[in-house]
Amino acid sequence: MHILEIKDLEKLAKKRVPKMFFDYNNSGSWSESTYRANVNDFQNIKLRQRVAVDMTNRTLKTTMAGQDVSMPVAIAPTGLTGMQHADGEILAAQAAEQFGIPFTLSTMSVCSIESVAESTKKPFWFQLYVMRDKKFMAQLIDRAKAAKCSALVLTLDLQILGQRHADVRNGLSTPPKFSPKHVYQVLSRPLWCLQMLRTKNHFFGNIVGHVDGISDVRSLTAWISEQFDPSLDWNEVDWIKKRWGGKLIIKGILDPEDAILATNTGADAIIVSNHGGRQLDGASSSINMLPAIVDAVGNKIEIHMDGGIRSGQDVAKAICLGASGTYIGRAFIYGLGAMGKAGVSKTLEIIHKELDMTMALCGKRDIKDLNRDNLL
Repeated sequence: MHILEIKDLEKLAKKRVPKMFFDYNNSGSWSESTYRANVNDFQNIKLRQRVAVDMTNRTLKTTMAGQDVSMPVAIAPTGLTGMQHADGEILAAQAAEQFGIPFTLSTMSVCSIESVAESTKKPFWFQLYVMRDKKFMAQLIDRAKAAKCSALVLTLDLQILGQRHADVRNGLSTPPKFSPKHVYQVLSRPLWCLQMLRTKNHFFGNIVGHVDGISDVRSLTAWISEQFDPSLDWNEVDWIKKRWGGKLIIKGILDPEDAILATNTGADAIIVSNHGGRQLDGASSSINMLPAIVDAVGNKIEIHMDGGIRSGQDVAKAICLGASGTYIGRAFIYGLGAMGKAGVSKTLEIIHKELDMTMALCGKRDIKDLNRDNLL
């Protein structure tokens, strides 16, 4: 099979990953209108093609949150990555490191902060949810500091969990339940099973063994369901920022007013995001809200975006609209599920090539020179 675009990796991942875990990544909340809009709204943005322009000596190198990157793309934090492929977080972090872009580890990862740190040479980023258990949150922050994570990505849009119908119908759990349906889904993916038998990472590694009374999956499920904090407000950001003491990126901004409030916290960057269409169904796509947020905060804070990026052209369009960095979630997950570490590397190669070619045909040689003038 020729792997030419992200869709090719998606098709292969669907064949290799058990349905419940593939659907977890490949779905949104309720009617999934926002999930679809994240992808579809990129198609409404048209680029200006320029000709007879010197296209030699091009560069996609830039910085994100003060870190040098080979292109303005980071790997987004995604829960259950280690269920797409054995040791998924470790493999994705290694691929990102070799490609020269940031990897962001989710609080709800299967592999722990420590196991990823032991398997990589350069610092990665860590994503934090605001939870009721402040002692556990403080410990997570301290563990991320001990692992020398170079940025903390604070997610603010998960005070309550949006209902994702696919997960409810599939009876999703980690590890899988042993109902006939789940047994069939797992056994129908023998390569996935074999890989899982070879790893010790099967649970939420950042949680199990680090919370009092949490020793197995049954107690873990009950604990997680109670942890997301509906009382979260901007005061929470202040103590997290002080406890962390390093680069802070605020994720989940989808409104200009919230962007201004986030800027006032002293954070280093914000991520324009709707949680991949997995929270408020009916909300705007990330790319649709990006220009208004850029206009609201200007250059007072670094602006990143995620949601719906499936190609290098999508990255180019986001940069043209004012983002200085982007994140890929499902795109790298497809690669991981399809081919493991090699699949993540393939995802990054595809996006890099498409971004470079798009930039050149728009008449630019440096990624930092793309702007709204490159759009129709």
